[in-house]
Amino acid sequence: MSRVLLIWRKLLNIVMLTLTGVAAFGVVAVLFLILGYLVWNGGKSLNLNFFTQLPKPVGETGGGMANAIVGSLKLLFLAALMGVPVGLMAGVYLAEFGGKTFSYIIRYTTDLLNGVPSIVIGIFAYSLAVLPFKHFSAIAGGVALGIMVIPITVRSTEEFLRAVPGNLREGAMALGASKWRTIATVVLPAAKGGIITGVLLALARVAGETAPLLFTAFSNRFWSPGWEQPIASLPVMIYTYAIAPYDDWHRQAWAAGLVLLALVLVANIGTRVVLSRGGGGRSA
Repeated sequence: MSRVLLIWRKLLNIVMLTLTGVAAFGVVAVLFLILGYLVWNGGKSLNLNFFTQLPKPVGETGGGMANAIVGSLKLLFLAALMGVPVGLMAGVYLAEFGGKTFSYIIRYTTDLLNGVPSIVIGIFAYSLAVLPFKHFSAIAGGVALGIMVIPITVRSTEEFLRAVPGNLREGAMALGASKWRTIATVVLPAAKGGIITGVLLALARVAGETAPLLFTAFSNRFWSPGWEQPIASLPVMIYTYAIAPYDDWHRQAWAAGLVLLALVLVANIGTRVVLSRGGGGRSA
């Protein structure tokens, strides 16, 4: 009887290992399938003109998306400028000063905000930063993306600050440092790698958002030197080109998708490198 039970356990172990291996392979295969498909379809349209030229008029082939690449970078800069300080300060409060009831409300609200559909945030930003000024703008797009950056930054900042050993705080305060001085000079530097990781993940999360930008930044087929006019972005250009009836636009949409995915992958790989080098709070 014991031998039969042992054989059954071995068979069950083999089956479960096989199933988990197949599931893991499926996850990796989907990623490589997407990458391969983008490389195959978009790589053919990637050239120097794609990164340096503006879109051509309708009916003409060629051109590029230099304005959209720069526009996406400007929007991400605005999102970081508006969302990261708010998320950072809120995370510091939750980790270092928060009580029970009020902190629970903030965490619950943050999680709810993180789950709000991006199109709803786009409508809110439209009513907040577009309607009062009667025009689309890069600032409005930055507001929409900044709102989406806040909850991710809050939760990641809180988690990495809580991972900093308590004896660092106690040592600084034993030397006469105030609470805020301890946080600013000891706790935050100890967790800076993890906080930067959370910020990069938040920016990578919003880099591919299209719906909020359709309501706020809209688009522009030319350069947008200022901050108070419509601005092009890679996600919106991909959407516009993908639904157009022109084959050349379809090819450029694939190329833009490849560039956008490459930027997101670089950001994610960068976060992994930071963490692997002991950038999180636990290694401090």
